[in-house]
Amino acid sequence: MGPGKTLQIQASKDADAGFSQSEIKPMVHVSHESVAETETRLLRVMKQARLKVYSDVYGFEEFPLDAFAARARSDALALVRDDAVWSQLAPSNGPGERFRIFRFHFPEGIDNSGFVGWLASRLKLEFGTGVFVTCGQNSGDGGIFDYWGVPEMLGDVVIAYVRKLCANDPDLAQGRRGQ
Repeated sequence: MGPGKTLQIQASKDADAGFSQSEIKPMVHVSHESVAETETRLLRVMKQARLKVYSDVYGFEEFPLDAFAARARSDALALVRDDAVWSQLAPSNGPGERFRIFRFHFPEGIDNSGFVGWLASRLKLEFGTGVFVTCGQNSGDGGIFDYWGVPEMLGDVVIAYVRKLCANDPDLAQGRRGQ
């Protein structure tokens, strides 16, 4: 089944649930484009997105599912669980792996499909680092937002690079660091 068929089925399910076609706002866009077209679009997306860099260093804390009320922190940026534990991303100055965090808020209606893989691949090529990304949605502020975590030791150089991408630095658009 192709992408168009999948979207048609979802729209039918939404209509059956009482949503009109005009009320459906896609969270995920489906598009077919060349690598160059994707690069151009996602550089434009970066320029339009709102970037926030966090000054604190963050780490993951785990606790049992039944300890949520006692252990969930109001300053945690994300809480996620599996079948056994909650894991929260919160400011940390203790032992364990620590991360620098930045966040993108995307404007409503913008096609940011492929953004996570595209930027993660660029960061891997430029700095050798993996990343983690936690996404959320705030319908009152454009929709999707992403928290990005990079190892603390690379935080400053990665964030400087991301800022240059957001400014559409011409050296970076050509695949050079511009340093």
